[in-house]
Amino acid sequence: MEGIINVLKPPGMTSSDVVVWMRRVLKTKKIGHTGTLDPGVAGVLPICVGKGTRLAEYITEQGKAYLAEVTFGVTTDTQDAFGKEVHQTKPDLKQSDLEWVLPNFLGKISQTPPMYSAVRKEGKHLYEYARQGLTIERASREVFIYNLKLVKWYEGEFPRATLDIECSKGTYIRTISHDLGQALGCGAHMSNLLRIRSGPFRIQESWTLEEIEEAVQKSKYDFLLPLTAGIDLPRVNLSADRANAFRHGLPTKRELVYTPSEGDPSFVDRGAKLEMKSSVRISNIEDGLSNSPSVQVFEDGKLIGIGVWRDESLFPHKVLG
Repeated sequence: MEGIINVLKPPGMTSSDVVVWMRRVLKTKKIGHTGTLDPGVAGVLPICVGKGTRLAEYITEQGKAYLAEVTFGVTTDTQDAFGKEVHQTKPDLKQSDLEWVLPNFLGKISQTPPMYSAVRKEGKHLYEYARQGLTIERASREVFIYNLKLVKWYEGEFPRATLDIECSKGTYIRTISHDLGQALGCGAHMSNLLRIRSGPFRIQESWTLEEIEEAVQKSKYDFLLPLTAGIDLPRVNLSADRANAFRHGLPTKRELVYTPSEGDPSFVDRGAKLEMKSSVRISNIEDGLSNSPSVQVFEDGKLIGIGVWRDESLFPHKVLG
């Protein structure tokens, strides 16, 4: 069994819990997730099965989209609703105030990872220091916010806002929430979060754990997508001879590599095809895919691995078979 599953992770389970559950239901050990979701967060969690586990990194690299609820006037030590309250103030805040600062968080921004995060410092996770009551210096990192829109505003003693956020990998939504509160001078925390997209995988096409289990009991595997479903890389084709060389770790000169044109029938996916309905790129790969160093490598319409261009030759990077 091999492929990718668009799972709708429920709140209350860790991403690793979902993997353990899938191994039991599918009766296979080679399963992994792509991009951790906090236990309290629900939403899209792509799961790789079989050979798909070797492609997980290419899905993880792609952008994400969220619906986030931010509560203003209350800060916590984890920047979300699961931490201890640090400060509370009743803000004199209007919807127009939030709309005024939102554009400042678009594009390339700098974030400092929260102390309660899995980022490592000197061999330990930051959350390990935080649990000891320690706050240590962390290096900021650059992330990209493609889209940030106000969906709904809720008046109240502690106003709330629902935000639609599309961002690059590695973005901390709770840090965006915290930093919005800082910019508005009242503090804030992320009170709820739903991941609605990971790469090309959207929540509308996701499967609940119960739906997957029911399908397996009926020996139906419609939820299992082809390996190519989640990879945003250009494609090339090799002849049988060069494909055999690729499998054995040998490079192929560029002139012997066939690059398909759009609509080439030999490169139609064998299985469900996903569409990305968004105004932004789904990955961090720059425009001009023909110049991308990494490519999907096919033989007779079948994915056999990931190749890398180097010195006008295609070298194998990951061989699937």
